[in-house]
Amino acid sequence: FRSPTRKWASLPSSMAAARAAAAALDAAVAPSRDVVLFRHDRTRFFRLAGLFCASQGLFWAYLAHFAFTALRPAPGPGPDDPLRPRDHKWRFGFTASCLTLGSLIVGAGCLFPLRAVRRVTLLRGGSEAAISTHGPLGLGRGRPLTVPLRHISCRAHRSQAPAAVPLKLKGRYFYYLLDKQGQLCHPRLFDLTVGAYRKL
Repeated sequence: FRSPTRKWASLPSSMAAARAAAAALDAAVAPSRDVVLFRHDRTRFFRLAGLFCASQGLFWAYLAHFAFTALRPAPGPGPDDPLRPRDHKWRFGFTASCLTLGSLIVGAGCLFPLRAVRRVTLLRGGSEAAISTHGPLGLGRGRPLTVPLRHISCRAHRSQAPAAVPLKLKGRYFYYLLDKQGQLCHPRLFDLTVGAYRKL
């Protein structure tokens, strides 16, 4: 059996080791310079997707204009053709449907690139991260966001996410997505900082 004196003497050494481990962890998550944690540039893909969405928007806008201006019901009761529309409700409904569908396609083409993360940088000190995305319709780049780590929550571990790692930012709608095909520069540091789950 170990004597009580030896037992109590070993406590300071174990506490010192714990402090050293905590200090090493703090130094690891608090770098002295900016560190790029993740990068994945898909500018070409989002430009092609944006071109498709814009062309779809123009197509549905033209179809709505055609329906509103050209597809008017003929005057007169027309008892010989029971399928002929007798009022303008169908024309207004079809026009509104075309405009709604075109707007949804263009809106998706603008929103999705703004939530597809292009780069994640852990800023100096380790308390904030800069998140960069692509621009709407793949044009240019989105405005970079500087967010405190306490306002970032990773909803799924990178090893469990099937295609993209979802990040939730406090005060912002929808998730920010990190494509798993991107380059994770510092996996361990990512898991301890941006990739950690937090209750927002």
